Amino acid sequence: MVYPSAVNLSEEERSTLAPIEEIDIETRAADGTVRRSIIWVVVDGDDVFIRSVRGDVALWYREAVADSQVTLIADGQRIDVLLVAADDPDSVERCSAGLQAKYSADSELPTMLVAKTLPTTMRAVAPG
Repeated sequence: MVYPSAVNLSEEERSTLAPIEEIDIETRAADGTVRRSIIWVVVDGDDVFIRSVRGDVALWYREAVADSQVTLIADGQRIDVLLVAADDPDSVERCSAGLQAKYSADSELPTMLVAKTLPTTMRAVAPG
């Protein structure tokens, strides 16, 4: 999949995110309030994917759609990113496959693979 004007995160950032099972995401409400939520992350090649376990009703997801500049926090490292929709079939499948490989032993995995969550697949890219 080609994402116009989207620059992948650096190799160092991808290497930081890849092994970590749960990371934090900081989003901003319309009033400027900063919120943190715990999410899963998948690195597939040069791409970093996230998906909302609660579908489009998750607060962090709605805030990220409204303001796509968010911060991922992994292993104490803050990584500012821009989230772009990655709901095309190839990205959805790559994210699902990555989730299945990384979280195969987690009992919550099936909730990340149901139809309502698939359209919330997003790709994290470098801001700017």
